[in-house]
Amino acid sequence: MATPRDLYRPSLTLLTDLYQLTMAYGYWKAGMHERESVFNLFFRRNPFQGGFSIACGLSYLIGYLKEYHFDQSDLDYLSGLRGNDGKPLFEEAFLSYLQDMKLRCDIDAIREGTVVFPHEPLVRVQGPILQAQILETAFSNIINFQTLIATKAARVCMATRGEPVLEFGLRRAQGIDGGLAASRAAYIGGCAATSNVLAGKLFDIPVRGTHAHSWVMSFDSEEEAFETYAEAMPNNCVFLVDTYDTLEGVHRAVEIGKDLRARGHEMVGIRLDSGDLAYLSIEARTILDEAGFENSTIVASNDLDERIIDSLKDQGATIAVWGVGTKLVTGNDQPALGGVYKLSAIRGPDETWKYKLKLSEQAIKINNPGVLQVRRYYDQSQFIADAIHDIGSDLSQGCTIVDPMDPTRRKEIKDDMLYVDLLEPIFREGTCVYDEPSINDKRQHALEQLENLHAGIKRFTNPHEYPVGLESSLHELKTRLILEARSRTVRHRNRKS
Repeated sequence: MATPRDLYRPSLTLLTDLYQLTMAYGYWKAGMHERESVFNLFFRRNPFQGGFSIACGLSYLIGYLKEYHFDQSDLDYLSGLRGNDGKPLFEEAFLSYLQDMKLRCDIDAIREGTVVFPHEPLVRVQGPILQAQILETAFSNIINFQTLIATKAARVCMATRGEPVLEFGLRRAQGIDGGLAASRAAYIGGCAATSNVLAGKLFDIPVRGTHAHSWVMSFDSEEEAFETYAEAMPNNCVFLVDTYDTLEGVHRAVEIGKDLRARGHEMVGIRLDSGDLAYLSIEARTILDEAGFENSTIVASNDLDERIIDSLKDQGATIAVWGVGTKLVTGNDQPALGGVYKLSAIRGPDETWKYKLKLSEQAIKINNPGVLQVRRYYDQSQFIADAIHDIGSDLSQGCTIVDPMDPTRRKEIKDDMLYVDLLEPIFREGTCVYDEPSINDKRQHALEQLENLHAGIKRFTNPHEYPVGLESSLHELKTRLILEARSRTVRHRNRKS
């Protein structure tokens, strides 16, 4: 399995924000860098105004951690940073500490391809606070983007109603790394193949593609272009027919298809890349069928997304394969997931856990305290509900879950319900203990997960809300911590006045 190290040979350890290092330095200077802490990476809203998300990016995260160390070039760079007084930002003893540092964190995460929802920790990091803190930026970068794209891909694939989607977005992706990560995430989210050859090589994804408009334009006639391509690659003929006149292009493709068949080959199909795709596909299907090419496929591209595809299906388009590029690999209508990484617990000097939360006037921005796990309840046909709970809680007698945004909304979970705990051990004391599935297993897992979701949750418009809540004792703890924090704020304000 390819890792980021295969993409960028220099150390990636400085793939972080400066404030992670300044906080790390502060922890070290204060002598609290070894204090055990827990951080959770989660998001607050599903992207694309949808009802679900698809977890993705764990493989990159694993590869990043396996190679994590500050090399000499990193330390040389950091030693040259200066504060506003012109003096070194970090002292040499701290840089020596970083040079010798070995990650000792325990990391649990939700399997790639799993359906996930707001407020659920996708990754939980437990370990020395300096180490757990310093991982925030890279973890967020990796998980946020790939989860966003895997979710978009799942939505696009649902819109085709079972027909294959080809990911065509590399040319307009957000850089080299964005293009590769997007191709990978799109495949896990359900796409059947990619045009990205490097992604195919690195991640074992099927690749697809034939020719572009420039091929046709480079010849004196469309017929000559098709004929020459068929001579060169008789086993890969999907003709792009809309360079000049689309339906005339279909007729020319049919003529070359007859020549191919006479030589023992079959025309795979045609591609439409512009115009009224519903009308043109219906007309093209008639031309192909009447000429005896009933098995030739119509592929369509042209700035497609899930809503356009859904509309084309409703219009009776005869498109059988969908090429989706820009609007898939960029996220288009939502360019970022908005996931966050928050401290939720820290051990005090007496070795007891102190649970932490960030207070806010907005309820959605108050994080959940504790050492968290997500338990998914299900029956033989579908997922029922998810309980976010502290790992020390007892759920053996069932539980009540409380909506974190509306405590009046509650759901009772009986003790005889089937369940699975979603966060799995990935690293223990800095050593990877996870037996990573293949990318095809991850893709299949995503497809199976979506099958277990109620259809209403998968609607593109006003989706039904899947029940996710805090286990009641965790909800009570969170409420108490909020009230205590607000009380302290009031007392402090009164002392000042």
